[in-house]
Amino acid sequence: MYYHRFTSRLSQEEHDFYEIKNAAADFYRVNRVPEQIERALNELFLHKPRDVHGYLANYFTKLSAPPRISRLNAREVYDARGQLTIEAEVFCIICCEEQCMSSAAISSHFGPKETSLDWKAQSKERAEHVTTAVQWINGLLNTMLKDQNPCDQSEVDLILSNFFMARYLEEKDNQNREKEESRSPSEHDVALPSPPPAQTKDKKIADKGKKSNTAEKPFRQPEPPEPVLHGSLAIGSVSLALAKTGAQIQGIPLYKYIAALQNREARTQFHIPVSLVTLLSCGKTSPGKLNLLDEVILIPKAGQRVRQVTLGILCDSGALAVSYERAEQPLDLITEACSNLGLALGTEIHLAVNCAAPELMDNSKGKYEVATGVLKFPDELLDMYQALVSKYPAVVALIDPFRREDTEQWEKLSNVIGHSCSLLSDITYKPQASPLPGVRGHILKHMNETTVSDLIRITSEQQGAVLIGTTSNEPCSDASLSDMAVGLGLDYIKLGGLSGAERMTKYNQLISIEEELAQQGMLVSKEKHPPPLFPESPQEQAAAAEPEQTQLTKT
Repeated sequence: MYYHRFTSRLSQEEHDFYEIKNAAADFYRVNRVPEQIERALNELFLHKPRDVHGYLANYFTKLSAPPRISRLNAREVYDARGQLTIEAEVFCIICCEEQCMSSAAISSHFGPKETSLDWKAQSKERAEHVTTAVQWINGLLNTMLKDQNPCDQSEVDLILSNFFMARYLEEKDNQNREKEESRSPSEHDVALPSPPPAQTKDKKIADKGKKSNTAEKPFRQPEPPEPVLHGSLAIGSVSLALAKTGAQIQGIPLYKYIAALQNREARTQFHIPVSLVTLLSCGKTSPGKLNLLDEVILIPKAGQRVRQVTLGILCDSGALAVSYERAEQPLDLITEACSNLGLALGTEIHLAVNCAAPELMDNSKGKYEVATGVLKFPDELLDMYQALVSKYPAVVALIDPFRREDTEQWEKLSNVIGHSCSLLSDITYKPQASPLPGVRGHILKHMNETTVSDLIRITSEQQGAVLIGTTSNEPCSDASLSDMAVGLGLDYIKLGGLSGAERMTKYNQLISIEEELAQQGMLVSKEKHPPPLFPESPQEQAAAAEPEQTQLTKT
């Protein structure tokens, strides 16, 4: 009653102002503004900081709403090799203002299909991949991730993975529909059996088989390559950009953020993974006839600092591309160089060889083209590896010595050389594939649709058996791979040769992390090389089994 009599005596302007004052008082009271201001002023007076306004700004920043993703942005950029790729940016609302938090790019390798094309077709194929990725990020992914918590990595990665799987299934349905529509009516009929081979030819093959049993063995056709979906580059790039955003919001380095995601708590100790440095390249793209040794890799001395690894080598892949005809020649060169430098090859430093054999298979002949015009059956290649490892005991690891289909040769080779040399396989394109017999470890690359959560899951499931690496001609200049290797607690990282900005940024990041951890007293070093590159000795295996046996006895 009093309120109505009071307001009736006010002018319209005074009435409106009075209503605003009441609304403001209610707003401040509901949001506890007077209470927080009073507390802030009390804290300010107690601490008496030199920067009064900076202290108040920090105080109220802690009370602000948590950051939320406002939008994503994708840009077409060129990588270190001049190839078109994308960079994903993440924007967040922080303290009522939009800020660009981070950007990220990952390796953009599109598998066997691209490498089998001429350069014009490759450029067109890559452009389609990149264009689709940009459309995904600036369109649907931008809408789906808006207002999400950038620090909830598992949730945003789940959204990204579900989105990718939906696009993958759509593409698969479209391909099946097109294939069905393109089939002629005659193809729906039952196919006639193929005529038996000529008897005279069989006899010749049988005669040859008397000299070599390898010719009689049936050739297993290669598994179809996993298709690389156009736009898949968007998934890994956005996932990494969001991980960098989360680290920045929490004010910690990316490697510590990754470690916290993996372990659910902050780690107090870290070790730097051993850098596997590519010395020589004798693969299909190098000069000379030899194709087999795609990379000859140096394994430095255990406990050696990254800065101490100082072998300067130059070429497009970061390693010296040499012209040789036989597999022994590059290994002889390294042996001689180490001898001249006084390095104990096979004692302090060792070698690994990336054979990249799946790329050498001639499917029409069922043989590996180890050198131009030199073809070998799988069993013949097995004998070649056995002779190499026997002659060069410093070689302690072979990467992809066969294609996945030659499981019998994988197992045989492991039985023959497994006591001194480990077999590794690249699982980048088939992370869910069944393990190969005799394989001790796997190499994984961060590319395409692989999310940060995927890397955490795979390395956790295969603890101590995964190396993270780059392609031999790595085009991506983002240094985040080094942070991920440290954060995931991996023992080895394969970054290529010591040249080129795209590789040296990663090596420099490892050095920076190593120095930071040393200053903080959080760095630990391993005095000996762990598996999977170096197999455990029988004594170590017995020591590892002894506690389990003791426990069983007590039980």
